[in-house]
Amino acid sequence: MPDLNDKTLYINRELSWLKFNTRVLYQSKKKVKPLLERLKFMAIYSTNLDEFYMIRVAGLKQLYSARFISSGIDEMTPLEQLEEIRKYLHEEQNDLEESYREVTRALAHEGLYIQEFKDLPPELQKYAGEFFYENIFPVIIPIAIDATHPFPPLNNLSLSLAIKLRDNTDDHEIKFAMIRIPRLLPRFVHLAKGIYITIESLVREYIEDIFPGYEVISSTLFRVTRNADIVIEEEEADDFMEIMQQGLRLRRKGAFVRLEIERGCDSELLDFLNTYLKINPKDIYEYAIPLNLGALWDIVVDKEFSHLSEPQHVPKLLPPFDQNESIFKIIDREDAMILQPYESFEPVVRFIQDAAKDPKVLSIRMTLYRVGKNSPIVQALIDAANNGKQVTAMVELKARFDEENNLIWAKALEDAGAHVIYGIPGFKVHAKIAQVIRKSNDKLKIYLHLSTGNYNVATAKVYTDVSYFTSRDEFRADSITFFHILTGFSKNKKLNNLKMSPMQLKESLLEMIKRERTHKQKGRIIAKMNALVDPDVIKALYKASMEGVKIDLIVRGICCLRPGVEGISDNIRVISIVGKYLEHSRIFYFKHSDPSIYISSADWMPRNLEKRFELMTPIYEKSLATKLLDLLNLQLNDNVLAWELDSAGEYHLRTPKEGEKPINSQEFLENYVNRLYKATKKSTATNTPPKRKKIFK
Repeated sequence: MPDLNDKTLYINRELSWLKFNTRVLYQSKKKVKPLLERLKFMAIYSTNLDEFYMIRVAGLKQLYSARFISSGIDEMTPLEQLEEIRKYLHEEQNDLEESYREVTRALAHEGLYIQEFKDLPPELQKYAGEFFYENIFPVIIPIAIDATHPFPPLNNLSLSLAIKLRDNTDDHEIKFAMIRIPRLLPRFVHLAKGIYITIESLVREYIEDIFPGYEVISSTLFRVTRNADIVIEEEEADDFMEIMQQGLRLRRKGAFVRLEIERGCDSELLDFLNTYLKINPKDIYEYAIPLNLGALWDIVVDKEFSHLSEPQHVPKLLPPFDQNESIFKIIDREDAMILQPYESFEPVVRFIQDAAKDPKVLSIRMTLYRVGKNSPIVQALIDAANNGKQVTAMVELKARFDEENNLIWAKALEDAGAHVIYGIPGFKVHAKIAQVIRKSNDKLKIYLHLSTGNYNVATAKVYTDVSYFTSRDEFRADSITFFHILTGFSKNKKLNNLKMSPMQLKESLLEMIKRERTHKQKGRIIAKMNALVDPDVIKALYKASMEGVKIDLIVRGICCLRPGVEGISDNIRVISIVGKYLEHSRIFYFKHSDPSIYISSADWMPRNLEKRFELMTPIYEKSLATKLLDLLNLQLNDNVLAWELDSAGEYHLRTPKEGEKPINSQEFLENYVNRLYKATKKSTATNTPPKRKKIFK
């Protein structure tokens, strides 16, 4: 029996994540993509990298400072990981810069320019100057730095100009200063149709007006990244809301972990900055392109150049939700499922809105993780509470980078009279469930929505997720117990048909993997998720592979399992799909389980299986289970968006073989839903039922 603790059988999670972000960056290089779509992926890559440094790199630095020897089953030390991360990212800079230059040159041919002030024609320079004095000069913050003016605090991800000045008086003394560029100002200033300039080039043009009597010797734009992980001492928290607010304030003061700066900057300026910032030189990234490419989103959404973006798919309302009928009548009649974003998220919103208005509805309970700023769902909960219904909302205040938004919603719900739970000490609540209790024929009936994704209208347009509506008796007791666990005191409670972490979900997964092992070569597992990290699950998959079980894994991001190792994982195939939409759904197929298809809010990571409240939902309705299995098979046959992981830990983009038809799973699903929508409309007009086919054969 091979030693399954052998560190060489596991891929480091941080390096695996970096390769995922490389696959994101690759989308910006695809010449077949519209130019603004390519620009968008640069923005996503940059934003992803910001979060990676704020959380993962910051965490590794803390582990290193605390002298941890290793931090994972691959046994890489924190220092080894930091060194590999820095090397990888410094090398990848060239790809990012090359891609940016190529796309912006092509955009210029289309009449869309991202320029510097000096590149503008005289009439636009004049206009830019007027814009500066009217809109920028009043709000920028000039800061002298000397014995009487200390180095200022810098906000996380903030942009500033560092400046070296010469006094124009007789002594010609050299001074250092800064100009902070507030976030309320645009990163790229829009001057005219198709003309954007970087804000630093505009501010730089007028530095001597900001510091009169001084001559500019040199200047450089820089951007700092701070540790943004919030550590909450929950056991000491009397008021969890107040503790979270304090944590958010502290986030702005986290340790500096990265410095981004313009390439070729004055070495004295760099030394001046790092005297105060004290950042490891290997965490200093010098760029020959604009800093903070995440702000490219402002250009990507320019409606005057929408022809340079991907054609927008309009999510469709399909049966049974396409009729003006009570959503509760629909669910009474049949279980229903939505594949987002191909199908419309509107029925999910309607589910809560109808419940808020329906006089027969007594109670609404739901979990809220990331709901967005203008949430019609939360507004419906507020309306329900105002209408006298019993509303219980589990608002997860520890949802990273959504804490502040969730605090606002939690307060609004409380003010409306809803019962708000702020979290469970020691755990995050990541499960996606809404429960409506309604009086029907003098009995109480429970209607459920269970999902792989958040109750967020905005992300529902770009994240692929599964929404499931049911009133099955199998879930009645489980849903009641689940919310009682969240609102009351309970230890070691288990559910019967729904599976919940941290108490039983992992145990159930391991049992189902083990069951497939007993069928050896006839065993079959297909699992789709965002990340695969949990060592126990990986070992179980290795053992199943060694017994002959055929295993296909569709893992968008981090995958620590190493496929294709002879005698251990040669029956395991891993692919990652990166495309127009963010693959977010978790769907699991175990051939010899009953039922065989499950959806879940949980990835196969220790944090999801052991440190969060998650749910895994069995799909009993055969037509819906078939729909999900068809979806999995479609993605396994993708040869356009899919990257295959090899035993060395490298990903290779699949391409159609000679004579093979290209299969882009996301485009296929768009077309499938559009065809079904048209067929449904036609059948309604002609009063003939539409023919239904499998999604994929």
